Amino acid sequence: MKRLFDIFFSAIGLVILSPLLVTATFLIKLDSTGPVFYRHERIGRNFKPFKVYKFRTMIVGAEKQGPAITVGEDGRITKVGKFLRRYKIDEIPQLINVLKGEMSFVGPRPEVRDYVQLFKEDYKKLLTVRPGITDPASLKYAEEGKVLSLTANWEEEYRKKILPEKIRLSLHYVENRNMTTDLKLIFQSILRSIHAF
Repeated sequence: MKRLFDIFFSAIGLVILSPLLVTATFLIKLDSTGPVFYRHERIGRNFKPFKVYKFRTMIVGAEKQGPAITVGEDGRITKVGKFLRRYKIDEIPQLINVLKGEMSFVGPRPEVRDYVQLFKEDYKKLLTVRPGITDPASLKYAEEGKVLSLTANWEEEYRKKILPEKIRLSLHYVENRNMTTDLKLIFQSILRSIHAF
């Protein structure tokens, strides 16, 4: 049921949002040189790695110039990238991952290999399901970058406090998930995006 929902609505979403996707593509190319999409490895269901799709919001080679997590006013973020991030438009291409079966609309947010290895026992439970575009942790930490920017050692803050809390919320979701919960989380995520405008 959940997979059928994902296939149907990711395909519909890509069609309906195609004018926005085309506009974002044009703005990205106009603003800076480089590819339109940024693909980065994440760890998926059953620890299978996959490439997550996002609109590129940073300069080319940004991953070589700083950390994987962006905090506050990161100078690597382009002008258009700031706009795309603010309204979560950069996340829309993940509908491709959903259509391919690598992700779901709702599920634990996919993490990079290093953090998965750090909390491997927890991820053994989390990665029994497909990672998702949204989940309770995504909603709670929607302003994660801003929160981390207020901390001197943001990486330690993320690793020791924020990520464990995100994992706790995601584990609770995995253990109690159902379609009603999924629909509620999707609706809340859409409302948050609309409210940002």
